[in-house]
Amino acid sequence: MPSLLVFKQENVYNRDMKEKYDLIIIGAGPAGLSAGLYGARAGLSCAVVEKAAVGGLATTTADIENYPGVKRTDGFSLCYAMMEQCTGAGAETVFSEAVGVDRTDGGFLVRLANGTSPSCKRVIITAGASPKKLNVDGEEKFTGRGVSYCATCDGAFFRGKTVAVIGGGNTAVEDALYLEKLAAKVYLVHRRDALRADRVLDERLKASAVTPIWNSVVHSIDGQDKVAQIALKDVKTEALNTVSVDGIFVAIGQSPNSEIFKDLKTDEYGYILTDEDMRTSVDGILCAGDIRHKSLRQVITACADGAIAASTAARDLL
Repeated sequence: MPSLLVFKQENVYNRDMKEKYDLIIIGAGPAGLSAGLYGARAGLSCAVVEKAAVGGLATTTADIENYPGVKRTDGFSLCYAMMEQCTGAGAETVFSEAVGVDRTDGGFLVRLANGTSPSCKRVIITAGASPKKLNVDGEEKFTGRGVSYCATCDGAFFRGKTVAVIGGGNTAVEDALYLEKLAAKVYLVHRRDALRADRVLDERLKASAVTPIWNSVVHSIDGQDKVAQIALKDVKTEALNTVSVDGIFVAIGQSPNSEIFKDLKTDEYGYILTDEDMRTSVDGILCAGDIRHKSLRQVITACADGAIAASTAARDLL
């Protein structure tokens, strides 16, 4: 039987699953956990499949201050609470990577890297997005040796050192402010002369010791065994200059993990198209969270998407 959706195959963790579910959710970020919660509460048998860590990119956020009802928390704590609520409602969490989805007469088979292929009547894709790369010389070579895409994951390795954050949006500013607590010196490199971040973050940055470098992009990353410096190009004059750094944190946006979903309609950037009920172009497959085409990608909108998708599935099946 031909695969409807093809996934990169990679074993992560294994856990036995039942043979049949009403709903299988691919991805255990805020969207997937919310879908599991709403699906289970609606009476559906649900499994949330995750290839790596529960919470997705949300767990890399040091401070969350815009989730209603929670004045301040971190991404890991919030997602852990979501997982406990999701599983407490009756949804299973399964740590194995989905490697394919096949259509059947009664719904779908979800093939997993652990060798099982549970069936379900509905699938919700909540596979999220991945950090964009700079695609410059030295980036791949020094990834893990000074180049990072997660400040909260790797910031402690640069305590007392000099680092540069690349980007001008909310994530970049949040990363720079977080790293300021650890590093001796923090640069923020942005290709424009003004930030794209929220005003409150802009004001915090101005009051901080972070040094902005405007109108500049990374031309190359250099060093021997680890990062030693970055070459920056002025976007107006094209002049090159070097800055000595021990680490570089890339925060220039995300790309949807959708290149493998060949049968689903996407926008020009690869984000999956849905209607307001989270239905995709393939009947029976829904989509929620950062992988979906929409105007705002935040934890709260991912949760809303997941709730809508599961409610749509429940209306179809119950």
